[in-house]
Formats: sequence, C-alpha cells, structure tokens
Amino acid sequence: MAWSWRCGVMVLMAGATMPAAMADPAPPGGSAAPISLTALQQLEAGLWQLDVKGRAPRQICIADPVALVQVEHDQPGCSRFVIANGPRSSTVHYSCQRAGWGRTTVRVETPRTAVIQTQGISRNAPFDYIVEARRIGACGGQTAARQR
Repeated sequence: MAWSWRCGVMVLMAGATMPAAMADPAPPGGSAAPISLTALQQLEAGLWQLDVKGRAPRQICIADPVALVQVEHDQPGCSRFVIANGPRSSTVHYSCQRAGWGRTTVRVETPRTAVIQTQGISRNAPFDYIVEARRIGACGGQTAARQR
C-alpha cells in the first residue's frame, strides 16, 4: 500500500511504511527539532506585524523567522514535516499534541515582507486564513519568539 493525500492530510494506507522524515516526531512536551527553511533564511529578525483581514493587527518579536510557520499554534513541542523548501516559498505541516495541527506556506517577497497561508485545526475548530507579515523594526524590550 502507499501514502495518499486526502483533504490536505497525508493518510497511511494499509501496509505502507512511514517515511523516515515522519518516523521520529518531537517528544511530548519537548521542543521541535530545528528546521532549516531556505526561503525563511532571507527574512530579517525583529518586530513583525501580522495582518489578517477582519482582525486587529498583531505584533510579535521574531528571533528566528521559522516561528512564522506556526502563527496559529504559537507554542513549543510541535512536530514538523517539511513539504516544500524552495528559494522563495516554504511549506510545513506541523502537529501539536492535544492542540491541533496546521499546514502553512510562507512566501517571501522581500527580507521584510512575507505572505503566510495557514490552515488546520486549533481549539477543536478549523482555521484557514492569509497573513500579510512585515517587519516594522527592532524588538526593543519585547521578548523574541523562540524557535519552534
């Protein structure tokens, strides 16, 4: 049997083996292993404003732009699987124990702007939205978001 994509979720068909990249998720309660995403390496650390249509703007201090793949689940201990890792765009599927999961694509436009498309399940409800992210300055007294 084989792996199959259904509704954006990878499903294991009977008798298939698990790819090595998915065989060892992050331990419960621990932090996810660091991942390197080519597109996100172009983004600058600092204070970022996240704009979602119909919501108030949110500002977060980012030390490592990889944190942008989990804008909905801003927490440690989530396992991650890199789906695509290109020079201008990266896609990651992540799963957070007892908190839900997400699939996020970050498209880098400049070192200070990106468009984030994210969807999944959070707090037992579906989410699906687009974030316009832009760096607005240095972090100052705010604590930088940890790498997840």
